Amino acid sequence: MHTLREILTETQTKGGALGHFNISNIEGLWGAFRAAQGLTLPVIIGVSEGERDFIGIKQVVALVRSIREEYQYPIFLNADHTYSVERVKEAIDAGFDSVIFDGAELSMEENILKTKECVAYARASGREVLVEGELGYIGKSSKLLDEIPEGAAQGEALTSPEDAQHFAQETGVDLLAPAVGNIHGMLKHSKDPHLNIARVKEIHDVVNIPLVLHGGSGTPDEDFVAAIKVGVGIVHISTELRLAYRDAVRKALQDNPDEVAPYKILKGAVRAIEATATARLKLFNNL
Repeated sequence: MHTLREILTETQTKGGALGHFNISNIEGLWGAFRAAQGLTLPVIIGVSEGERDFIGIKQVVALVRSIREEYQYPIFLNADHTYSVERVKEAIDAGFDSVIFDGAELSMEENILKTKECVAYARASGREVLVEGELGYIGKSSKLLDEIPEGAAQGEALTSPEDAQHFAQETGVDLLAPAVGNIHGMLKHSKDPHLNIARVKEIHDVVNIPLVLHGGSGTPDEDFVAAIKVGVGIVHISTELRLAYRDAVRKALQDNPDEVAPYKILKGAVRAIEATATARLKLFNNL
């Protein structure tokens, strides 16, 4: 089976991007997988520190690996937003396919130093583990927002091409997540801000590695398409899935107040996540 690096290269060569879907439970995993399987597309499952603590670090590895082996399917597992070197090492040791060290709120020097340590550990692991670095602030919470997080999305919060080039060269990361107008979470009453597509291109031109777009939920569709054309190879979706899950569970409980079997209550949540992920995968891959 192809590696994540090979799959990413192949996807970008075709003009598309990999969908990265965060999960908190097995319903999310089945929903995301069935969406990818229905379109015959590879997929990345993401778990933040909180999500993998809830599921279990070794347990989520086993779940994703079991689907990969049973279906012989290109499904990969990413340790999303990890804030310490120790927890990056923990994910690599557990068997994750990729890891993110999120040093966006650190100084450039400290971010580079810690990211380099993560890269070195991954290279010495005896298997291929992609390491992603993060540069620039886009907020922290995948939730519904009343307003744009302070200090995110515009102006000095955007990653500069010069900083991106310096960071990529010094750390040797495989992937880079820049701040290009994207934000974590979704605005309640409007679309999220437009991405700075020119900045995406400028950064990609100087780092020459795939870019990762975090905070994809709520981003205007046309911005996804434009960003993928100029270098974004992976797009993260989380809040949209959480919203679909919540609404489906709420409806199930309202429609069937006497139902107590969790698997019956949660079937609609799996379908809702699948539908949301399917729509995003189609957009990311021109389908």
